[in-house]
Amino acid sequence: MMRGYVVFLRRPYAGRLLGATLLGRLPNGMGMLAVVLHVRADGGGYPLAGTLAAILGLATAAGQPVLGRAMDRFGQPRVLIPAALASAAGFGLLAAVGAGPLPAAVLAVVAAGFATPPLEAGLRALWQDVLDGPEQVDAAYALDAASQELLFTFGPLLVVAAAVASTETALLLTGALGIAGTLIVALSGPSRRWTGEPRASDWAGPLRSPGLRVLLLSLACAGIALGVYAVAVVAYAERQDSDVASGLLLACMAGGALAGGIVYGARRWAGAPHRRLPWLLAALAAGYVPLVLAPGLAAMSVLAFASGVFLAPVLACSFTLVDRLAPSGTVTEAFAWVVAAVGAGSSAGSFAAGLGQDLAGVPGAFAGAGVGGVLALVFCLAGGRTLRPHPAPAVAAKASV
Repeated sequence: MMRGYVVFLRRPYAGRLLGATLLGRLPNGMGMLAVVLHVRADGGGYPLAGTLAAILGLATAAGQPVLGRAMDRFGQPRVLIPAALASAAGFGLLAAVGAGPLPAAVLAVVAAGFATPPLEAGLRALWQDVLDGPEQVDAAYALDAASQELLFTFGPLLVVAAAVASTETALLLTGALGIAGTLIVALSGPSRRWTGEPRASDWAGPLRSPGLRVLLLSLACAGIALGVYAVAVVAYAERQDSDVASGLLLACMAGGALAGGIVYGARRWAGAPHRRLPWLLAALAAGYVPLVLAPGLAAMSVLAFASGVFLAPVLACSFTLVDRLAPSGTVTEAFAWVVAAVGAGSSAGSFAAGLGQDLAGVPGAFAGAGVGGVLALVFCLAGGRTLRPHPAPAVAAKASV
């Protein structure tokens, strides 16, 4: 069952690229918490800390497609390395200025977020060149989707550990890890050799694909569910008067996603991915809906694990579709839009969970997760015909973006 992963990891550069990308993406799981802790330690209130963390997330979502398009045009190292340095500089500036002056703090988090190197998108663009055949690529997508749950498990732990020394240390470590992982990827042979394909001269880029637009909308709704969950477990922990409940439930969902992704990628699946995705989304939604019951911690832990099982398979199947739906010369930007869509949906979900908590307590906070999962399925079914890949028209010449 695991033979596909063994074959994949034996390929030259495969393990190095996956590991280095995870290292360079650790700031994605560290940044928001590091910002909140530093602003609070500097005397800023929770509203300011939460606002700056939200700005960081939105800036990251906005920057990924822009940098992805630049990578399609200029190659990976020329974009990845300056971006990592700029993002680290943003974290360094916030470490220096703290909660004020406010314009400097906002500038710092915008720079740190917008310049986040698009390692996730870049890695998925590299798999076609590094691996041998669609089976290995599918296994890579599944392991990639599953292993990213580790970022949001170990990232916060690293922040808390570094903050024991100082919150400035936590911010500087966040930027340094981004640089380290990015350098390993950008200096590798596959990254240095990779070049984007010729593309049509339009500003829409990958968004001119109707199927990709439907897929992004569906994934944004799945992102809503993720954002809801991250906030709702905190409200649940407060109701339970438990200091460990939120961390346990986050770990349970991450464990479910890790297990589901590994199982999904370890076997071959019959049928085309555009036919498989609605079933996976239906299972994902079915896992989110029962969370509204918010039972005792033991039962809730089981529900949390179950809610994560189909997350990584949904993402892995979506990555395969992006490969097939993205117009020529836009693959990195297309994968970056996936990151942006999930990130934007997650930010909306965080707001929805807070509103639901005010209106109906903990069940109201969790209700948005089920709504997001159902909406993801509805949009996928409504635009199902567009998800069928069509042959791309030939591009006469390489055009500028």
